Amino acid sequence: MRAPFTLLLTLCMAVTFLVAGCAETTNVEAPVEVAQAAPEEVVTKNVVVDEDPQGPRILAMGDSMMAWHTFTGQSIPHTIESVLDEPVFSNAISGAKITYKLPLSGALGMRIENQYRKGDWDWVVLNGGGNDLWLGCGCGKCTGKLNKMISEDGKRGVIPMMVQKYRHQGAQVAWVGYLRSPGAWSPVEGCRDTGNELEQRITKLAAIDPGVHYVSLADLVPHGDRSFHTFDMIHPSIKGSREIGKRVAAVISANDTAR
Repeated sequence: MRAPFTLLLTLCMAVTFLVAGCAETTNVEAPVEVAQAAPEEVVTKNVVVDEDPQGPRILAMGDSMMAWHTFTGQSIPHTIESVLDEPVFSNAISGAKITYKLPLSGALGMRIENQYRKGDWDWVVLNGGGNDLWLGCGCGKCTGKLNKMISEDGKRGVIPMMVQKYRHQGAQVAWVGYLRSPGAWSPVEGCRDTGNELEQRITKLAAIDPGVHYVSLADLVPHGDRSFHTFDMIHPSIKGSREIGKRVAAVISANDTAR
């Protein structure tokens, strides 16, 4: 694994994220993800595997759930890479959102759609929406935020537009849901109902197009088992990332027309 950013881009990201954090304090939305990003997250560097002669054909995008354990080589994309025995290019960044207003940091990947890079991708693996709900509306009065991301019928909104863009470019899409808490207290426990609604809408989107696959994690964590989460009870543990990655890899293997 090697990092694709140069030192200059890394410094720009650091400065941009600092500025973004300051700017967001003036936003009318209360800073309060349905799922997997810590309240004081920092932007993690993108990770890219050593390229093979033809380049990787799987792109991973998303927020901290996808990026967690990147620096130790044990993230979800790392597991997909290991199980499938082929390279995976990951642009996932902690704290990223589906809807993101700040232009500079958004262009650098804090807006998940902007994590996409042109390539001959057979698969785009992504997640998102948690930060929009938790940080954007406190998982409370989120109907407007939900509708902006994806309509109730799964046909309209930022998420369907983003997914169809990748589909039109020839890639299949694996949308990964969020971990559920094991019945124990979690800072995002109050987001359960709103998060379930978001994922029900994404399930409807996947039902429209056979090239879109919703990878549910709703049944992954046994009741009372804390081992799938880190100590913050939000992000996946190494075990959690490994099990999520294996589930995604199984979906790719079962539906991969290029293999």
